[in-house]
Amino acid sequence: MRSIRPLLTAAGLVAALTLTATACGPEEDQASDKPSASASAGKDGSGGLPDGLADTLKKHGVDLDKWKNGEWKNWDKDTWLREAKDFVNPVIEGLWKPDRMKSAKDPAKTMSAGDFSGDQGVTDPEPKPVTAQPEKTPYHNYAAPVGKVFFDSPEGSMVCSGTVVKDPKNPGRSNLVWTAGHCVHAGSKGGWYRNIVFVPAYNDKGKSAAALENAQSYEIAPYGAYWADWAATSGEWMRDGGPTGGEGAPYDYAVLHVKPEKGTKSLEETVGNALPVNFDAPEVAQISAMGAWGYPAAPPYNGLIMHKCVDRPGRLSISPSTPTMYRIGCTMTGGSSGGGWFSEASNGKLALVSNTSIGPVTAGWLAGPHLGEGAEQIFTMMSDKFGGR
Repeated sequence: MRSIRPLLTAAGLVAALTLTATACGPEEDQASDKPSASASAGKDGSGGLPDGLADTLKKHGVDLDKWKNGEWKNWDKDTWLREAKDFVNPVIEGLWKPDRMKSAKDPAKTMSAGDFSGDQGVTDPEPKPVTAQPEKTPYHNYAAPVGKVFFDSPEGSMVCSGTVVKDPKNPGRSNLVWTAGHCVHAGSKGGWYRNIVFVPAYNDKGKSAAALENAQSYEIAPYGAYWADWAATSGEWMRDGGPTGGEGAPYDYAVLHVKPEKGTKSLEETVGNALPVNFDAPEVAQISAMGAWGYPAAPPYNGLIMHKCVDRPGRLSISPSTPTMYRIGCTMTGGSSGGGWFSEASNGKLALVSNTSIGPVTAGWLAGPHLGEGAEQIFTMMSDKFGGR
């Protein structure tokens, strides 16, 4: 019989995600954070471009006006930027309208089970499915750090999930988002995805598709869209990641630094909460429960409603040469990819310890990477790079 301890600790996991007292709700926030005249100009004076982006675009032969007018839809592999240093994501104001967000698809191929015939010595029995539960509404009161990541790929508009995480170099004003590597980069066969944005508290009141048929922007994206001005993922994902995760799956994580499409307030100040990242989580035998949050989009879900699963984690090995992953029972499907996994740290506080990476087509479980030294190096680099911003 499976332990019931995860059920006993679920309330604690949920409580730690609730909104902090310093934040305001979406309606109040919109009224108080209108974009200022200075907010629309980039630091380099290039009409909204952040420092260095104009030079980067020029280096790669990218004309900004042509890019915004549709050149970004050119996915020619000879010009598709893929190296870590080549990330570009110019803001295209108004691109992510409510209908475009609602029509975005889940990156289904990354949710295939793949081949798990590697080191079975550190693979535990397959967990029983845990039925994903809808989060309480409004989401900004119960899961403030959670949102959706939208991006464009050669296959069209796609969607993942993400989490606002604390920035050690920017306490209380973080603009960092944790997600999966496959939500920002195509892996071994491609490059960086485009038009990457984070939308916190997407569909905050959990309305149905029918209720959102003629929805206004604030109903879909109550805090607006936050564009990634830089992204970082692991070299292993870029080299080995594939349609089913492949040997890149244990390294399938990414960090975004974002900025609001409109306004100047930081992401953490806007949503009212952010979670620390724990890069030293104990062995699974010492973890009584992990909770995964996200927006599943593949059937039977439709991507509109935030869900969560809480379970005792087990181990899953992709290959004898790669780190063992966490695995929990969960019925969430594609679209939940990139969503944060949380557990209590040694200080008793909730921390992000993983993110959804892969799962079987039958949608009975999810697996996520163990965040170790490599993940910490990427996170620290992002914090140092944007310290104070």
